Amino acid sequence: MRVAVFSSKPYDRNSLASANAAFGHDLTFLEPRLDQATVVLAAGYPAVCVFVNDQIDAAVLAGLSRGGTRLVALRSAGFNNVDLDAADAHGIDVVRVPAYSPWSVAEFTISLLLSLERRVHRAWARVRENDFSLDGLLGRELHGRTVGVVGTGRIGELVAKALKLGFGCEVLAYDVHPNRRLQEIGIEYTSIPDLLSRSDILTLHCPLTPDTHHLVNADSIARAKPGFLLINTSRGALVDADAVIDGLKSGRIGGVALDVYEQEADLFFQNLSNEIIHDDVFQRLLTFPNVLVTGHQAFFTQEALSSIARTTLQNISDAEAGRALVNRVPPAQPRKAE
Repeated sequence: MRVAVFSSKPYDRNSLASANAAFGHDLTFLEPRLDQATVVLAAGYPAVCVFVNDQIDAAVLAGLSRGGTRLVALRSAGFNNVDLDAADAHGIDVVRVPAYSPWSVAEFTISLLLSLERRVHRAWARVRENDFSLDGLLGRELHGRTVGVVGTGRIGELVAKALKLGFGCEVLAYDVHPNRRLQEIGIEYTSIPDLLSRSDILTLHCPLTPDTHHLVNADSIARAKPGFLLINTSRGALVDADAVIDGLKSGRIGGVALDVYEQEADLFFQNLSNEIIHDDVFQRLLTFPNVLVTGHQAFFTQEALSSIARTTLQNISDAEAGRALVNRVPPAQPRKAE
């Protein structure tokens, strides 16, 4: 199948091209994001392959439909950037990669937490200036601390187990579907308000839905344990960045590590080192010494990229062959009979 691959970076091209040896699709790699300005590039392609910051709204889907596209293949687990009802109305199927390497994100979450708590990022910057002093680098041990894990799917489960069994933390959890394996090792499920009030550290591993949008906001920060640490490697819009800034200024939040950001589409996955960043909220976050930000890097391992490529290409092959799309994302509303 002919596939237009949007938002493709060198690592995408390498992983997809390598995996494609077993599938034989005709892949055209395009560096631009898919949006209303670039949808014309998809004309004549039965399938497009997109990533987390591509914009697949109703207008883009209408353009894809006019150009003959019938499949949107996400090389990600999240699909909040796709108007599923509009896709369904145009007869376009949407497939995703529901799971690739949960260890990649789980391990990165722990690394962010340790770096933030032990001031590793600040120490690294000092040593490069030949400053070997320890003033201002005093950290705290994770052992014995209380960690609240919101979302205990495959990634959240690994994080919770590592903190409970590896570091000796007390772990609280919230999920609409409690994980029995975590309950069996003594992890307590509780409500969001109780979790917030008791946790020294809050780490987010839930999907972005209308219910979880701005889960961390001014109200939840006010109800949280004073001085808590916030870690987010899930979805940027789970966190109200303006409220976080206020919480940092007041001391209600003791530190923040973010690998995702609500307005990241105009920032992440590109080199802007010679550009002026016009996002004042993002720039304000970077001024705090107790804030650590990475550019949506948690998924980025060799193993994860290989898994994403294989699943994405298998999804495309299934669509081409007319097989059941096991990774299809269903619309909110059922497709109308024609």
